Amino acid sequence: MRRRLVVFAVVLLFVTTFTTGCKINYSFTGANLSPEIKTFSVYYFANRARLINPNLSQTFTENLKIKLNRQTSLNELADGGDLEFEGQITGYEVRPMSIQKDDMAAQNRLTITVKLKYTNNKDPDQSFEKSFSAFDDFDSALTLDDIESVLVPDIVKKLHEDIFNATIANW
Repeated sequence: MRRRLVVFAVVLLFVTTFTTGCKINYSFTGANLSPEIKTFSVYYFANRARLINPNLSQTFTENLKIKLNRQTSLNELADGGDLEFEGQITGYEVRPMSIQKDDMAAQNRLTITVKLKYTNNKDPDQSFEKSFSAFDDFDSALTLDDIESVLVPDIVKKLHEDIFNATIANW
């Protein structure tokens, strides 16, 4: 009995000695940032697409700020943050999809494209310029006016997720 106690004590000592040096860092938001990054700035995303949704620029910009505030511990600055997000909406288009008989589309696709300039002022090697695009399909019996208020928030959410993963989560 005493021998089992000694073996147990040695194993316990061994386990605690070698596991205290290990550090596992979990993040439930997916953020993967250097500890020296404390702030971010999101500049207005102007709409330069041929087809204009009058609310898209404001919606896109504000919702990106909200996502960064909710999913990171960074503080928002109006200008000059450690991370800077700027760009423009370059595409807002509807195209026919799923062509059926008589050359009629069964579905249409709304695609939004955003050109992002991401600047990491703490680690310039992480900075980049890239276009992001997302879409949703809708029944061709509906017009864009009928479905736009439902599709645009979903597409913007997809774009923000892609941007977050490419910048903050570093995927």
